Amino acid sequence: MLETIETTTGAKPVFSVIWLHGLGADGHDFAPIVPELVRPHWPALRFVFPHAPVMPITLNNGYPMRAWYDIVSLDFGKVREDAAGVRRSIGEVEALVARERDRGVPANRVLLAGFSQGGAITLATGLRREQALLGLVALSTYLPLAAETPAEATPQGLATPLFMAHGTQDPVVPLAAGQKSVEALKALGMEATLRRYPMPHSVCAEEIRDLGDWMEARFASA
Repeated sequence: MLETIETTTGAKPVFSVIWLHGLGADGHDFAPIVPELVRPHWPALRFVFPHAPVMPITLNNGYPMRAWYDIVSLDFGKVREDAAGVRRSIGEVEALVARERDRGVPANRVLLAGFSQGGAITLATGLRREQALLGLVALSTYLPLAAETPAEATPQGLATPLFMAHGTQDPVVPLAAGQKSVEALKALGMEATLRRYPMPHSVCAEEIRDLGDWMEARFASA
């Protein structure tokens, strides 16, 4: 089981949010977002911020850092991630979802969120599930294993509500990569749109507000 940072907004959480950080960061990266995101009238939530394993990254001359998978190319037109690493991380995230079930929060009350590399694992995991999650949050990211996804995505995964957002000035994961991913998801029958914000590879206040509105709707639907 991955090491995690956890925070709850009330006793006996009835929903959980598993949030995956980006390349080179750790679980502390998005923990400060909780007070900015959470609204007073929301039900009790458990936020889980896992630390990715430390591994050598090919693109960084083999320098080890926390990562969900190795990156072998900057070219989004080619295979840029190692498939084995993506699938290993899918399994690690599934273990976290199972732990929430064991703690009384079933998968249909779990939101899986991620930024950049973490967002890629969010998409890869959510699309392949036999039991849909409450929703997927994919920020400043792209669809990994794109060639394999049509054969591996499940009807339940494709029916999962998706909040996908991107910065128009992103120099790390270009906006075009996010848009291409959305088009691929739409071609598979998923209701997918890409929200755009005037920012680089980051998050902004407007995005957090819109995400809060979307999360509130997901809680109400459950």
